[in-house]
Amino acid sequence: MGEVINRGLAAIVSIFAVVGVGQLPAAAEDGVAPDRILFGQSAALSGPAAELGLEMQRGIRAAFAEVNAAGGIEGRQIDLVTRDDRYEPEAAIANTEALIGADRVFGLIGAVGTPTSAATEPIAREAGVPFIAPFTGAEFLRDPDLANVVNIRASYFQETEAIVDRLVADRGVSRIAVLFQDDSYGRTGLAGVERALERRNMALVGAGSYVRNTTAVKTALLGLRGARPEAIVIIGAYLPSAVFTQWARKLGVDATIVNISFVGANALADALGPAGDGVYVSQVVPFPEGDAMPLLQEYRAALAALDSAATPGFGSLEGYIAGRLAAEVLRRLGPEPTRQDFLAALKGIGAFDIGGFLLRYGPGDNHGSDQVFLTVIKGDGSIVPVEDMVR
Repeated sequence: MGEVINRGLAAIVSIFAVVGVGQLPAAAEDGVAPDRILFGQSAALSGPAAELGLEMQRGIRAAFAEVNAAGGIEGRQIDLVTRDDRYEPEAAIANTEALIGADRVFGLIGAVGTPTSAATEPIAREAGVPFIAPFTGAEFLRDPDLANVVNIRASYFQETEAIVDRLVADRGVSRIAVLFQDDSYGRTGLAGVERALERRNMALVGAGSYVRNTTAVKTALLGLRGARPEAIVIIGAYLPSAVFTQWARKLGVDATIVNISFVGANALADALGPAGDGVYVSQVVPFPEGDAMPLLQEYRAALAALDSAATPGFGSLEGYIAGRLAAEVLRRLGPEPTRQDFLAALKGIGAFDIGGFLLRYGPGDNHGSDQVFLTVIKGDGSIVPVEDMVR
């Protein structure tokens, strides 16, 4: 019996020698199966920032469902698995390791937040996994050496530059203060405001902070009130921003209040109630209920097909653009997509027209879009696009 087994093994070895290892079928890329391509997302699905993660997830799913209904990519359905990190870096790290190791996703998409992205992008980079459309404008993600990062939105520096420009040009404001979340996200936004002011030979009149995932903002408000600001730029999440604004109005602080896009304008408006009247929010995607480009009608149709009860919003529109971009790159790769080819195609093709919303990439350029838009919340909770801050 042993002799028979040995002869069988020898025969197998000889077959490999004749065929050659290079001619054996190549193993499929992680996340690529005969019937689907799997992406992973770590985002807040619970806690004070939950609406941000839920909206990004909803938009990505709407885009993927739209592609799948049209036949998918090379006959494969695109799928998404999301793990809840509660907007905490430690949970995001565990999720990312599980998404890459256990779930074996093709790429990561729609991470929510600067501190979570700072903790997880290096893990993705080490594994050679694309890190697509993080919901953050943090400057470190614009590093040209981060070849695996695919941004969509304008940076926080671009948003804060636009905000300061409008405050100074439209309102004649000279006394600007900042409320910021005391972490990498908040400090990046703070630095952006300071940089914009320095360009105009101006300086902050005050800065206050609060701890992430809390609404402990009263101490910061009292400190900023003493600085007598004409405008306050908030670098935070929607619940602490809403609490701060409500208390500011009660205490008679009459400063113009402006939030950057990460706050989540729709969730902020809901949380603010009547106190939201006149609060501005910068945006990095167009007005979701507008008709300025085909993207917007396509997005609303895809969102309604996924969930007829869903309300169009900035977060889900950003997620939808992310999903559309991922699908568009995959279409260029043929039947055997790889992560490396995905990233190479993105840089090689360069320009992507997503229903009129232009994204540009290239060697050393992972920015995507540089566009910043402006909206204001009305007393009835509605959000409208505006060109300026003129009263």
